[in-house]
Amino acid sequence: MSVYDFSAKTIDGKDKPLADYKGKVLLIVNTASKCGFTPQFEGLQKLYEMYKDQGIEVLGFPCNQFSNQDPGTDAEISNFCQANYGVSFQMFSKIDVKGENAHPLFVYLTKEAKGMVTNQIKWNFTKFLIDKNGEVVDRFAPQTKPESLEKEIEKLL
Repeated sequence: MSVYDFSAKTIDGKDKPLADYKGKVLLIVNTASKCGFTPQFEGLQKLYEMYKDQGIEVLGFPCNQFSNQDPGTDAEISNFCQANYGVSFQMFSKIDVKGENAHPLFVYLTKEAKGMVTNQIKWNFTKFLIDKNGEVVDRFAPQTKPESLEKEIEKLL
């Protein structure tokens, strides 16, 4: 099993098999528009722009499970990300990342890359780095700035 076995709905409502990303390095992030970590969108966009021609894809999954920090509709979230951070990487429809309604992709990610205390995602902007074979390489805490992942990403590219 790998991330390629999953699909998700894009922020504009289209089903997207993650198998479409075979051969790419992926950075999968649960995002929020009204969080203290929201400025990380800027760092995520910079990483995407720096490495997209070498084969990275950043995949953003909005989530409203942490202190109601992404209450908007998919359209509102998309507009916010583009207007404030120039986000051009793929954003997906809002999902749950923990609990009984957690998206199957995030159930898989949290089993493959366990957290420090619990496997459950604890907050917005938890990051998962995936290699070109769809295997989970590492998990990074919300406090980890996207820019600090450059060396790990370069090793996988």
